[in-house]
Amino acid sequence: MPKVTSLKAGERKQLLDTLQERFEANPKRHPGIDWDDVRARLEAAGAKLPALLLMERTGGEPDVVGRDRRTGEYVFADCSKESPSGRRSLCYDRAALEKRKENKPKDSALAMAAAMGVDLMTEEDYRGLQAKGAFDNTTSSWIVTPPEIRQLGGALFGDRRYGQVFVYHNGADSYYAARGFRGTLRI
Repeated sequence: MPKVTSLKAGERKQLLDTLQERFEANPKRHPGIDWDDVRARLEAAGAKLPALLLMERTGGEPDVVGRDRRTGEYVFADCSKESPSGRRSLCYDRAALEKRKENKPKDSALAMAAAMGVDLMTEEDYRGLQAKGAFDNTTSSWIVTPPEIRQLGGALFGDRRYGQVFVYHNGADSYYAARGFRGTLRI
């Protein structure tokens, strides 16, 4: 994935327009939040716009899903119906990637998230997103895994099946065409 460190004026305008359209089309994701306030925060946070652009380019369809009451930051999350298409077929982390001797995936979820400048969703983030809509009905998404599970070789992922949200485990070195990751970004 090419590194993006700054946006050209046209890219910036297009990204802000896309974010505004998505924000206005999905009011249930962010009740009580005003777009003008979000836009002002985006305008002042130029250094974080490349991460939002990468979320968009990899199929995440980022949108505002809340606001941190303590810091005032707006929380953006990947709101694509299925796990972002440009971030699938990844194992969980670098250690899992190095463990594979054959048929290695192209990258790991944690490494790609770090390169993009976003955080992998926690279980709380994932369940919060699922409360705002139905996501990952045919895909699944890696989520932050507690160290005690990771030390035993496992990693957690979530999905929605049968109208329910499930969080379960797999070997961290596994990867599937239908499993990616969802990120969050605070601005």
